[in-house]
Order: sequence, then C-alpha cells, then structure tokens
Amino acid sequence: MVGHRLRGAFGLLVLFLLTACQPAPPQVRFAHRGLVMGTTFSIKATRLPDGVDAGALRRGLDRVLTEVDATMSTYRQDSPLSRFNRSASTDWQPVPPALAQVVAEALRVSRWSDGAFDITVGPLVNLWGFGPDPRRQEPPSAQAVAAAKARIGHDKLEVRLDPPALRKRIPDLYVDLSGIAKGFAVDQAAGYLESQGISDYMVEIGGEVRLKGQSPRGGPWRIAIEKPVPKVREIEKVLSLTDIALATSGDYRNYFEVGGRRFSHTIDPRTGYPIAHRLVSVTVLRHTTMEADALATAFMVLGPEAGFAKAEAENMAVLFIVKEDDGFVERPTSAFRQFIKGGAS
Repeated sequence: MVGHRLRGAFGLLVLFLLTACQPAPPQVRFAHRGLVMGTTFSIKATRLPDGVDAGALRRGLDRVLTEVDATMSTYRQDSPLSRFNRSASTDWQPVPPALAQVVAEALRVSRWSDGAFDITVGPLVNLWGFGPDPRRQEPPSAQAVAAAKARIGHDKLEVRLDPPALRKRIPDLYVDLSGIAKGFAVDQAAGYLESQGISDYMVEIGGEVRLKGQSPRGGPWRIAIEKPVPKVREIEKVLSLTDIALATSGDYRNYFEVGGRRFSHTIDPRTGYPIAHRLVSVTVLRHTTMEADALATAFMVLGPEAGFAKAEAENMAVLFIVKEDDGFVERPTSAFRQFIKGGAS
C-alpha cells in the first residue's frame, strides 16, 4: 500500500489514461491489480504455463514493482534516489544497477531531444505549483524562474554503469524519475512474466503499457487512446497491438489559468516556462516502455512541428493530436500509420 505523499510524487507526470476497450472476459487466466508508484497497475495473462501458481505469481510481481518503487521514489526518504538527492557531494556515489540504467536512458533521451526531456527539471515543476508544493494562483516571477533554471540541466548529471554510480556537477542538483520510472517498472514486470514462461500478457502502470502475444479473445490486444478533453472520458482511437510498448503524454488535465491564460504542468526545461503550443496528446510506440515513456514527454515539450519532424525523420511510430480552433486533428507519423490500419475508432 502506498501513502498519499508517494502518490503525489509519481502522479506528477501521469499525463494521460489508457484503458483496454472492454472489461476482461472470463477466459483471462490471470489478472492482478493494485497500487504502486503513486498510481494503479493492471496485469493480465491470457494463459499460465503448467505449474505456475497464480498466488506465487502475484507475490513475485509485487516484489518486482515494490523494488523499483523503493529504489526510485523521491518520496521515500530511504530510497537510493532520495539519498543521492540529499547529498551535496560532487563525487561519484554508488547506486543500484537499476537506478544507473534508468538514469543512463534518461540522459540519452535528453541528449537526443536537445534537453526537451530532463530528469533534473523538478525545481521548475515545483516552482510552477505542479509538485508537492502548494498550487499557485499566479505565475512565478522571472527572477524566480531564472533561479530555479540555474539548478537544473541534464548536462549537470553523470552516470556510470560499471560499477554503477551517479555524480552531480553542482551540489544541489535534484533528480526526479517520474517521467521514465513507470515505463521501467512495466518492463521489469514484463520480464518477470517471461521468466515464468508467460508469453501472452498485458502490463499497464499508470497508463504505460507493454503487450505480448495474444489477448484472451485471440489476436492482438485492443488498446484505447483517450480523447484529450478535460473532465471527459471518451475514446479517441482504438489500436490493435501486440509485441510492443506504448506510452501517452497529454496536456489537458493538469493546469491552472490566470486572466484567461492557461499554464500547463508540462514545463520546457530549456526555457523554464510551461509549453504554450497546441499539442495536447502524444502516443509513442517503441520496443521498451521505458523509452516510450521518456519520449512521450520529450515530444510533448518539442511540440507539434519540431516533434513531428524529429519523429518522422527517425521513422518513429508516434501519434500527435493537435488542438485547432474547430476541434482536434490527428497527425500520425508514417511509421504509426501501419498500426492504425489494424485498429478501429
């Protein structure tokens, strides 16, 4: 069971909801649900191999998910990440291999996106009222933004995989893995299922999804992307998918307004200010959920033009949904179009 403060930590960048189109039918052989990392999880398997006990499988999955949370939570004072954040040392600090692995991937995506994705952005997120600090009723001053911006930067963080360690280049650097850790946890749970001989499954944590094999109905899994409308739970598009990971980032639920101007919870680390473009939702398909998770946030910051151009140039399967004056426009990349053909909307 997780507490309220932990839910706030990892709920910070839960920017969307993805759900299966219909409730699981009776023929699902295994289902497990619960709370972890400040959000919900749902794990389903179409069939279990002979000799695999459902109760033992649930306990094993709980151990895997709890370990990720215990390592990467910023709200658990005893987590290795929290200890690293508290330290003012600029020397190499040993960390668990999993933590080094996730930070290494985060920094790779940061470099790839020219800083649009940045796990050190926490001080800016908090300043704008979207972290654990109280919500704001007005924007912070330019001086406050500049001061917070001086404390962030992916180039101020180093990682070493062997032996695993992290190093700060400034003493007060703060790392928050909310934008990538859920994806990593999904991959870890999927890996555990496969270690038990399970080859037909869906793992979902806070909307990050990994799929393999056949659904209980036979054929691909059917996954719904939510329509990006505040206070409305409607389906935008249904995809038929398997053997792939998926993450969606959205910009339509968490914001505040002052004088008719909306301030998004999605902060551009490069400017220190909330994004102001019309991109409202991004769905990314990749081979690992960890990468899809980070890329979805990166594309939200990059926006509908720069993000689309970058995804298209690298043949990435990404769906951009842009708000126009008369509604929403879907802009799938060429690589994403092949997945639309198999789905229904």
